[in-house]
Amino acid sequence: MSAVLGLELDNEGFLLNRDDWSEEVAIELAKSDDFEMTDQVMGFLRDARAMYDEDGVVPPIRIFAKKQKVSTKELYDIFKKGPMKLICKWGGLPKPTGCV
Repeated sequence: MSAVLGLELDNEGFLLNRDDWSEEVAIELAKSDDFEMTDQVMGFLRDARAMYDEDGVVPPIRIFAKKQKVSTKELYDIFKKGPMKLICKWGGLPKPTGCV
């Protein structure tokens, strides 16, 4: 278990307590993955959190991309690998199902 800003993370860097999330935490989590946070990515994190709050589940990438009006290819271009995993990780959400 590691920590960012003194918060508890699991062995993959996901927040153990979802209530610990803030935009500052998101920026630090992204930094720990050598990623510079952008306004666009922060918007994705906010929207994914809103969708999770509404539905109680992490949205599948196709549904998320459609609601964001971007293609899944664009998400992969931005995040390089596993867009929903990183969106969930940096957004303080549970690891997406089907994500290894």
